[in-house]
Amino acid sequence: MIAVGLMSGTSLDGVDAALVRIVPRGRSYEVDVLDFQTTPYGEDERNALHEALPPNEGSTRAVARLHRMLGKTFAKAALAAAGETAVDFVASHGQTIYHDGDAHTTLQVGDPFVIRQAIGRTVCYDFRSADCAAGGQGAPLVPYVDALLLASDAEDRVAVNIGGIANLTVIPRRSAPQDVIAYDSGPGNMLIDAFVFRRTNGREHYDRDGKAALRGTVNQPVLEAMLADPYFALAPPKTTGRERFGTQFLDEHEAGLAALSLEDGAATLSALTGAALASAINASAARAARVFVSGGGARNPAIVRELQQRLPDRRVESSDVMNIRADAKEAAAFAILGYETLRGRAANVPRSTGATEPAVLGAIAPHDLSALLEKLRAECRG
Repeated sequence: MIAVGLMSGTSLDGVDAALVRIVPRGRSYEVDVLDFQTTPYGEDERNALHEALPPNEGSTRAVARLHRMLGKTFAKAALAAAGETAVDFVASHGQTIYHDGDAHTTLQVGDPFVIRQAIGRTVCYDFRSADCAAGGQGAPLVPYVDALLLASDAEDRVAVNIGGIANLTVIPRRSAPQDVIAYDSGPGNMLIDAFVFRRTNGREHYDRDGKAALRGTVNQPVLEAMLADPYFALAPPKTTGRERFGTQFLDEHEAGLAALSLEDGAATLSALTGAALASAINASAARAARVFVSGGGARNPAIVRELQQRLPDRRVESSDVMNIRADAKEAAAFAILGYETLRGRAANVPRSTGATEPAVLGAIAPHDLSALLEKLRAECRG
């Protein structure tokens, strides 16, 4: 089966699209990323997103327009990734514009029917609502895929993803997907991006290659003040997002950050990401567990250095070494979750989301669905 997985995270930089080949192999899958592209958000899209996102209060009208606008962007990203390849289906996470895990409330936009209209294929979407309906937080969802792709009989492993928010999946040796522990450790790139944007008056949207942070020095009092946020002391299951670690978090710590240079501020915020992740890994994973890093933060040497320095006794590597392309993993993961939707198989991890039971995730915008399901059944029988 050839699919396009679509993902846009809390960094709000654009839509990641992975063209993947998925072949069932027993309980798991063989997955090959054939192409990966990012379609950046334009200025109009970014402005509309920021107006609708916390701490702002978006209107129903604004959300409806954003839903259609981003549907077109997701469709563009899917077509770009597919190229001349005939795809079987698309799986779109959409763009989260509100998430409150404790209240079992989540909303993603990016109209799947606009995507279907453009690409002429079945679209799987809305992956978080089923877990929320089952009493879960609707996140994290990628841990199910982490377990399918990374579980080992020989060693304990930890999958780390650093996007706008950072999260981890603890995969004990010989574990099944329902055995893993996963949660959000705290901010990933989000605060660094916002800080750099403010300090450069909008000239830069992020710390490219971690260059500013690598030139700076971590301010320990400011770091310790940020690490005192109650979220870090919460026991899992837990999820977080822009509602807690958006620009308002920078405002709360403005007194300390204002005294820092661009470089020292970026270094301190990179240390926050690394410290929170390292603390979570040490608290939840076996001492010898091998750590694989993916997401945009895997390409930021300042964050990776922080993580390695705080986990001196562990192997910290890019997921690339496992043939799981670091920047494509989350988009590819939703393609796999879409395959599970079509198979009708539960793909949440209740011990990580807090759901009362396993749940089949996702909704379907069908296009010649009977033929697609027949092809899927034939693959799974084979």
